[in-house]
Amino acid sequence: MLFDFEMIQEFYQSLPSKILEARKIHPTPMTLAEKIIYTHLAAPIPVPPTRGNTYAYFNPDRVAMQDATAQMALLQFASSGNTRTAVPTTVHCDHLILAENGAKEDLARANEESQEVFAFLQSISSKYGIGFWKPGAGIIHQVVLESYAFPGGMMIGTDSHTPNAGGLGMVAVGVDGADAVEVMAGMAWELKFPKIIGVHLKGKLGGWASPKDVILKLAGLLTVNGGTGAIIEYFGEGAETISCTGKGTICNMGAEIGAVTSVFPYDSRMKDYLHATGRKQIADLADAVKEHLSADLAIHQNPQEYYDRVIEIDLSELQPHINGPFTPDKSWTISEFSDAVRHNGYPEKLSAALIGSCMNSSYEDMERAASVVRQALKHGLKAKCPLTITPGSEMIRATIERDGLLKVLEEIGGLVLANACGPCIGQWKRHDVKFGERNSILTSYNRNFSGRNDANPGTHAFVASPEVVVAFALAGKLTFNPVVDPLFNEEGLPIRLEPPHGKEFPTKGFDFGESGFVSPANDGTAVEIAIHPESQRLQLLEPFKPWAGHEFSDLRVLLKAAGKCTTDHISPAGKWLQFRGHLDRISDNMFTTAVNAFREEIGRGKNILSGEIESFPKIAREYKEEGIGWVAIGDENYGEGSSREHAAMGPRHLGGRVIIVKSFARIHEMNLKKQGMLVVTFANPDDYHRIHEDDLLDIVGVKDLRVGVPLELVIKHVDGTRESVLLYHTYNEAQIGWFWAGGALNVQNTEFIKRT
Repeated sequence: MLFDFEMIQEFYQSLPSKILEARKIHPTPMTLAEKIIYTHLAAPIPVPPTRGNTYAYFNPDRVAMQDATAQMALLQFASSGNTRTAVPTTVHCDHLILAENGAKEDLARANEESQEVFAFLQSISSKYGIGFWKPGAGIIHQVVLESYAFPGGMMIGTDSHTPNAGGLGMVAVGVDGADAVEVMAGMAWELKFPKIIGVHLKGKLGGWASPKDVILKLAGLLTVNGGTGAIIEYFGEGAETISCTGKGTICNMGAEIGAVTSVFPYDSRMKDYLHATGRKQIADLADAVKEHLSADLAIHQNPQEYYDRVIEIDLSELQPHINGPFTPDKSWTISEFSDAVRHNGYPEKLSAALIGSCMNSSYEDMERAASVVRQALKHGLKAKCPLTITPGSEMIRATIERDGLLKVLEEIGGLVLANACGPCIGQWKRHDVKFGERNSILTSYNRNFSGRNDANPGTHAFVASPEVVVAFALAGKLTFNPVVDPLFNEEGLPIRLEPPHGKEFPTKGFDFGESGFVSPANDGTAVEIAIHPESQRLQLLEPFKPWAGHEFSDLRVLLKAAGKCTTDHISPAGKWLQFRGHLDRISDNMFTTAVNAFREEIGRGKNILSGEIESFPKIAREYKEEGIGWVAIGDENYGEGSSREHAAMGPRHLGGRVIIVKSFARIHEMNLKKQGMLVVTFANPDDYHRIHEDDLLDIVGVKDLRVGVPLELVIKHVDGTRESVLLYHTYNEAQIGWFWAGGALNVQNTEFIKRT
């Protein structure tokens, strides 16, 4: 469907002149990312910013939110005094649908159990001019790609996988709710000018290799934080051979390497997708300015000179990959995976296989998966483990049902789930394994942290393409390689699977089904926001208190997290999603899946007041009641994963003062700053080991917090000894103002750079 055409038309009409202005500041050849960034600056800048160092302010073209994150963001927006959003904005109900019995039953249950939240979101969206997509309409990123993304644009979304829109040439960045509120309110959006990593794609995919394998390989090369602070820009002749939705898959999972976002240049595959999804007008406009929707020719002639780093991937040589378990950057080629399973003692039996999700449910994905299934059916084979299929949108579901693809997948035992996130984000009610039971699952999703899919720390989750997942489901074990190993039919005869194939677009065109879109009121002044005064799921917000004006002293160590501490560890999803609009209730999940470095405990620590071992939220509440400030200590890339701002709001709400880590994930560090937390890193990462459970901590220099000036941490041990270590911070002047005020939303609007 075609939305916001006038805005997009105006954008393309002004693009050539904006590029000319940008070249006055940046006279050397420009990458695609730079072209998009410079043409979205909120105000002119006198000199080129320094990549990875200079903060700048931008005017995104649109905002997108999913139902879990939208609740808190819209509660904040409602208190801003605005009567309508300043930029086109949408809300997508995709997170609050629990997967258990199948699409129809699961959706009906969600509409009953979360009716209060959906009614709130629809009413507040109608009031403030926000497009609303009902439960079952589809997953935010798939719907954005189908309906809103356009080449050369910039958007922000309150979900870490917002970069999916990079498949249509858009700089699309996952942010926290506070960022979204500011942009919706007409203010500029702040971002440190990113570095740019160029990925040169050569050759053409063949055999079992798919676009998913590009990002699975890249995750292994860059690791979960190798893209931090950078935009991943793909280029080369290989990029032109990948479908638009395949590009979206690659950009989507760029979140797992810490990238700000990922982007592809505009090409014929994007044009074809715009035509297929009813947006020919946008393709025509993009064609007219095509030279501005890719990097300058000189960039590709000498990429080493213009990118901060260049990585080459030959698609012709690319093998299928499987990543995991427990982290998306543990990357195995399919030829080495079976040995890795045996060597590492991973559970060999496959307990479940899951395909679809926001990043791998395109028509092409489902066609390739179905081509594998048809071979199996021809020889009487069925899946040897439960198989689920999650369509990414109603358009995809309706189309693959009409074309018989769903029926094919169901014939080998597949269960079709609702057009929603489901198991990908932990909204999965399993009945086949007990809590803690070791088992293996294989998904076509993007993220596979411990407990991510089913809240079970014993589940070993691996990630692959949909066609590889289906092939493994037919084998029922991880020590199978569909490229070389046979399957066996009931007579014991070997059956070799041929490489998958599939059409990019349906021959009959897309069936848009029941879109689920609800337009807002033309005049929302009379619309009442639906919040019951005694609601247990929605809670009006009160601003956090400003900084008290003194140094932090005698802080207690609530948590010292061991190893990976993602936002799933800080604020788990699953059953807690129902409380995303109620800050106090959801704060009871704080650190409940974090690993305590002081003892073999998950989610529990020592309460200094009682001496008892209790849950972290309970301890924090007692400390807060007694006026005791506390600190959380973390390891590398603290807060990686989902963009959920509750992972910052919960600690702030329960009395947290400071987060000290070896390094932060980008989105989470900004979330914490926005909520008024003091966030610092160890100058020497080994100082992490100096902190003990019973220590008291002083932070010296808070009263004189200044840009680029380190702070001092004084560690007071229980035996009376003291140690002093150096702490770094990344606050700029505006962010220091957030800290003084107790949070970004406490700062008066006039102190922000506003949209021009």
